Amino acid sequence: MTATAFGVRPAGSRQLAGTATLLRFALRRDRLMIPVWVGVNALMILSMPNTLENLYASPADRANLVQDTAANASFRALIGPVFDDSIGALTAWRVGVYAGALAAVLSMLLVVRHTRDEEESGRQELVASGMVGRRASLTAALLTAVVANAVLALLVTAGLAGQGTAGALALGLGLAGVGMVFATLAAIVAQFTESARLARGLTAGLVGAAFVLRAAGDSASDDGSSVLTWVSPLGWLENLRPFAGERWWVLLLFAGAALVQGAVAYELAGRRDVGMSFLPARPGPATGRLGTAAALAWRLQRGSVLGWSIGFFLAGVVYGGLTDGVADLVGDNDNAREIFERMGGQAGLTDAFLASMVGMLGLIAALYVVASVLRLHGEETSGRAEPLLANAVGRLRWASGHLTIAFGGSALIMLLAGLGFAVGYGKEVGPILGACLVQLPAVWVVGGLAVLLYGVLPRAAMGAWGVAGAVLLIGWVGPALDAPQAVLDLSPFGHLPKLPGGGMEWGAVLVLLVLAVGLAAAGLVGLRRRDMTS
Repeated sequence: MTATAFGVRPAGSRQLAGTATLLRFALRRDRLMIPVWVGVNALMILSMPNTLENLYASPADRANLVQDTAANASFRALIGPVFDDSIGALTAWRVGVYAGALAAVLSMLLVVRHTRDEEESGRQELVASGMVGRRASLTAALLTAVVANAVLALLVTAGLAGQGTAGALALGLGLAGVGMVFATLAAIVAQFTESARLARGLTAGLVGAAFVLRAAGDSASDDGSSVLTWVSPLGWLENLRPFAGERWWVLLLFAGAALVQGAVAYELAGRRDVGMSFLPARPGPATGRLGTAAALAWRLQRGSVLGWSIGFFLAGVVYGGLTDGVADLVGDNDNAREIFERMGGQAGLTDAFLASMVGMLGLIAALYVVASVLRLHGEETSGRAEPLLANAVGRLRWASGHLTIAFGGSALIMLLAGLGFAVGYGKEVGPILGACLVQLPAVWVVGGLAVLLYGVLPRAAMGAWGVAGAVLLIGWVGPALDAPQAVLDLSPFGHLPKLPGGGMEWGAVLVLLVLAVGLAAAGLVGLRRRDMTS
């Protein structure tokens, strides 16, 4: 007789009871976020072969690119080494590391959202009171990450099969492997902290550390053989060498790391109580020190502001250091020069490169402002805003603290990016700072849309990520594909003056500022009139 004959399930099945239901629920909750993130990542990758064919039409052009990149340590650090001059290999080189980082961030967000976020809000305790296994929520979270990464792998493999089936499969599996390594890493981190915000911050820091290690290794070696490169999962992805004599055994590193980390996460999850962690939060002072809603908002978001500030300053230093070498890399390639001019203006290659890099940082700053604005949504849905608003703090005063950090923080990180450019490039300090700050009206329009969605349609607030993703896609891929101006104008960044080098267009800047203020004001009016989530 087996245990099931008496109506008793084995211990293993009890641990996973309800996993299928939780997985369906997770996929339903993420029915917007997963398609947007995966779609943007896939489109970025699949658009690259056509761009590269236009830029480097002849084998000689591609061979020169490989030689120039091998001789430039700064570009190797930024993008990685290139192992072959085929279109497929150049595609994997140009977007592989960044696509892997995007897959890692999505996987991290999904796992933390469906584990630590659920426990912090108290929903996991309610779910666990039913017939749900102890490890069901962790399993459902990891399976959600598996689904997202599998879809990305399928899209990449199918879309790049024309460049070589083996290379397309290797790149797709490599991207999925990076995603799952960081998904299981996030599952471990979620066991050690009671705060979902801290779990996301720590895992994002690990993604950044992986990028830095790979960059340091690639700057020291032109073939990916540095120890520092092999320490990073992003380095494993480039050493998989899609379309350049695939090293299939590297996939074992992804599989082994994901399995070991997953096993550790499962073991840790079984050794703690729901809602608790192995590193409990420190108790606060006996007497509160936060006297205003704005002070509380700063306390909640200061870590994020610090992380983004450091990242933007370092990015400015790196891009500034690359500026003097861009002319050598582009050389006589008129197509490459034309793309930089479409992105950054017609005022010479150096100014066009600076303007295009500043514009890219502006697009990324839009992600910061959306994340910061949506902190209001997180505070409301988690129930933390309700006791605060039950006292003398009004909704507008509560929201204004977070919005000040969102919009003011975006100005700070763009200013620091400009200072980083000044350090790395060492010239044109004033014009570069002005170019960074002129991005703010477009950044604030995206932030204003996030405020509007949260205030008027809170259930659709996460759609702000879709807006930011669409803006990023238009600004990143549009110029490379020579998209019509009508498409580029759908993004607020398409109306900004191309600085440095171009003329200042105060009319467009003022219109964007008025639009940003109007959107935010409409969102606050909606917040004041609607019911709060309880």
